[in-house]
Amino acid sequence: MFKNGCCSCPCLEALRERLFNSSKTKDETCAKTDDLQTQIPSEPDGEIYTVDGEIYTALWPFQARADEELSFQDGEQFRIYKRDGDWWTAFKLDGNGKVTAKGVVPQNYLARRQTVKEQPWYFGTLNRFETQNLLMAPGNGVGAFLVRHSEKDHIGCVLSVVISDEEVKHIKIHQNQNGSFYLDQSEMFQSLETLVEHYRKNSLRSGNRLTHPCARPEPKQQDLSHQTVDDWELPKEEFTLEEKLGTGYFADVYRGKWKGMVNVAVKILKRNESLNHRDFLLETQILKKLRHRHLITLFAICTSSIPFYIITELMEKGNLLSFLRGEEGRELEALTLIEMASQVADGMAYLEEQNSIHRDLAARNVLVGANNICKVADFGLARIVKEPIYSSADQKIPYKWCAPEAISHGRFSNKSDVWSFGVLLYEIFSYGGVPYPAFSNQEVYDMISSGYRMPAPNTCPSHIYDIMLMCWRDSADERPDFSDLKKLLENLWNTESSNDTSDPAGGVS
Repeated sequence: MFKNGCCSCPCLEALRERLFNSSKTKDETCAKTDDLQTQIPSEPDGEIYTVDGEIYTALWPFQARADEELSFQDGEQFRIYKRDGDWWTAFKLDGNGKVTAKGVVPQNYLARRQTVKEQPWYFGTLNRFETQNLLMAPGNGVGAFLVRHSEKDHIGCVLSVVISDEEVKHIKIHQNQNGSFYLDQSEMFQSLETLVEHYRKNSLRSGNRLTHPCARPEPKQQDLSHQTVDDWELPKEEFTLEEKLGTGYFADVYRGKWKGMVNVAVKILKRNESLNHRDFLLETQILKKLRHRHLITLFAICTSSIPFYIITELMEKGNLLSFLRGEEGRELEALTLIEMASQVADGMAYLEEQNSIHRDLAARNVLVGANNICKVADFGLARIVKEPIYSSADQKIPYKWCAPEAISHGRFSNKSDVWSFGVLLYEIFSYGGVPYPAFSNQEVYDMISSGYRMPAPNTCPSHIYDIMLMCWRDSADERPDFSDLKKLLENLWNTESSNDTSDPAGGVS
């Protein structure tokens, strides 16, 4: 009775059309500090060629993973020949500007020379939570700083600096009509570089000076290599399995390595006999194109023989449920929990925008990485891997996370995912507590159908419980969208954390 969920074939076709024909948007950057590259018209093959003379500097070292790629060290320079997505073709230059090699390089390892992106203290677009996690990491200390572009359009550039062992101050960088930058109108600067140098020698209002740039983490790749951008059906022999990270009804997950170079997570599917190979390939093709900072990256699949492998990025701290129940998770304050929930809402808002449904959103399907970054995992896989379970009376259906209409009529939608998000909030603010404890699946369904809702976990902020109740409204149409949930949680976080931001502009994000 569950076979006719709302994610039908026409829905998938519309999603494929949207994904494969959508154009990319460029990242926001600080005004006047990162001019776009001058471009000449696209060639017939659609590839964009940059004008001669543009030199880029490597910010991190990189080890080539395919024959056509170039290895390089940080500080080496390149002349860009061709830009094509995340991988650019470039000429490597020696100290005299002479070409020494040509090959493909990951563009997010490079910064255009003589722009603010080349500076070790410029971090691009970051929100406050990410900034504080970076600055408070071991090894930075008082005076460590960075300049970032706020996620909020009206804020612009922000100087964030560690002013004590427990506090980061966020200071808006203003820009006047003449293009000058300033923190205080008594001191004007023609560039961000001169502003930073001034406050390395002179104190801020807080009495601190800028000492050294925050340690900048190496970016993560969206692909295993340039070759796997389009050809990502890979042989199992290229992967080595290490320790088992987890096991479930549908798959076992291992830590692994690709070609001995790249750390990955390897999901080995069980019950492969129930999979339609063609549907599996079509669905994973969609999932490969879904890219967002709060969604787990799908690297490759291995389907030449059973069991099938799904290869994803590795998240160091494992799944959110186990993390919350562990020593580190139990020490988290409400402010951090709100931010982690907002990250999940951010990833789900992207899926919502792409007309994609998760179907199994829960703490066990959210992964945690360095700096408590959360990424939604297993999105889309419920339909292709788990549908036989959803379509039966089998008690393995996750009743306690499912919306009533999903259980009774198999109606899955973004709004049924919102219901699940409410249960996820309960898991987060109960530090991995079991929803509806002591009740059976059937009892849970009968209770929620009669209007029962779980009480708030102990110490859960009242405004978070209000959001849970919004997610658990009887009518799917009355539940908020994920974009609304993201804004609600971000506003709560900004309100709770606003006490540490005033020098001279308060409320900076």
